[in-house]
Amino acid sequence: MGRPNVGKSTLFNCLTRTRDALVADYPGLTRDRKFGRCRLGDREFLIVDTGGIGAPGAASLQQAILRQVEIALEEADLVLFVVDAREGVTALDEEIADRVRRLSKPVILVVNKTDGLNRELAFAEFCALGLKEMVGISAAHSRGIASLLERIDAFLVESDHEPTLSGVQDDSIKIAVVGRPNVGKSTLINRLLGEERVIVADLPGTTRDVIAIPFERDGRRYTLFDTAGIRRRSRIDEAVEKFSVIKALKAAESAQAVIFLVDATEGVTDQDCRLIGQMLEAGKAMVIGINKWDGLTSEQKHKVKTQLETKLGFCDFVERLSISALHGTGVGELFDRLKAACDCAQREFSTACLCKILEQAVKRNPPPLMNRRRSNLKFAHQGGKNPLRIVIHGSHVDAIPASYERFLTRHFLQSLGLRGAPVRLEFRSR
Repeated sequence: MGRPNVGKSTLFNCLTRTRDALVADYPGLTRDRKFGRCRLGDREFLIVDTGGIGAPGAASLQQAILRQVEIALEEADLVLFVVDAREGVTALDEEIADRVRRLSKPVILVVNKTDGLNRELAFAEFCALGLKEMVGISAAHSRGIASLLERIDAFLVESDHEPTLSGVQDDSIKIAVVGRPNVGKSTLINRLLGEERVIVADLPGTTRDVIAIPFERDGRRYTLFDTAGIRRRSRIDEAVEKFSVIKALKAAESAQAVIFLVDATEGVTDQDCRLIGQMLEAGKAMVIGINKWDGLTSEQKHKVKTQLETKLGFCDFVERLSISALHGTGVGELFDRLKAACDCAQREFSTACLCKILEQAVKRNPPPLMNRRRSNLKFAHQGGKNPLRIVIHGSHVDAIPASYERFLTRHFLQSLGLRGAPVRLEFRSR
């Protein structure tokens, strides 16, 4: 914890040996709590990165960040209070130190950015904060980290504390919540978890980093990824937002399924269609949530339904559900539909079943003549799952046009009863 721009996220990346936390020379970049694993010998513990106390921005946003810091302090067993050696003691540091001293928890004062400075003089100034444990480091250059880890290890030995780790599990189903800015992604995640886990504000771009949140539902383990809102490239002018969008897209690529949120008050935009197409192209199981539905009039609802039919006709196999993330309407059913889509993506089909469906498709609509040749499709078998890949063998398959491939894809989707799980076709010559 600490005030903005003292190097908390840099230290988080250094301790976890990752680049999970977004880092830039920009005050108030981190807002939500971000969890990471740190290993020290045979011990493993969680590091929680928090937003800067007193970060610039709207008062409501500052209060939300402060609430997240308070939750982190309440759950923590050890507090690392990070300060900036180059700027010295500030009034905000003194205010935070006063808050920290009241905690009945051990605290280590981490004096960051000490490279090139006289460490003893820097320590002397920060002695005024009244904290006994003090370590000097340079998180950007990984200097002094060994000394800090020794202090943390000494605390773990003294407390004999074995924490229960709740980080991202490899066997969990990873779900990314994706959409444009201010469509209600963080509100939906808080509603699913039943707690204020991520910051929610009526401001576009509140979420900047990808926040991974593990949870369990009906005996199955999941990891939710809260992502930054993705705008059109032409509207992105800040470097910070560019990195946020890149991390959001990478999180969606690494996830097994996607909850795509559309703002019903704004309708289905071209950017929504582009992002949905991109997620399906990546082979992700998906469900589309039409959020803020309860605030529409009958006329507006009819207009949105028409847009869904016309603009999203290319993904009519994806389940769509009207929800209200704020009030919880339809949220449980939305997650159940997503779970069904994940199950569809994991299904296995016999070669006999796929061959029969292929035969029916060819009988109903034979491949067209291309350069006086007609493709002869012989048999099909499953080549993979999540996404479902169907390999079709035949002759002259290189002459199959894209329109006929789309027909076969739709025929397989309907015949197999797949909802929310895309199908990829792969053609091979005999």
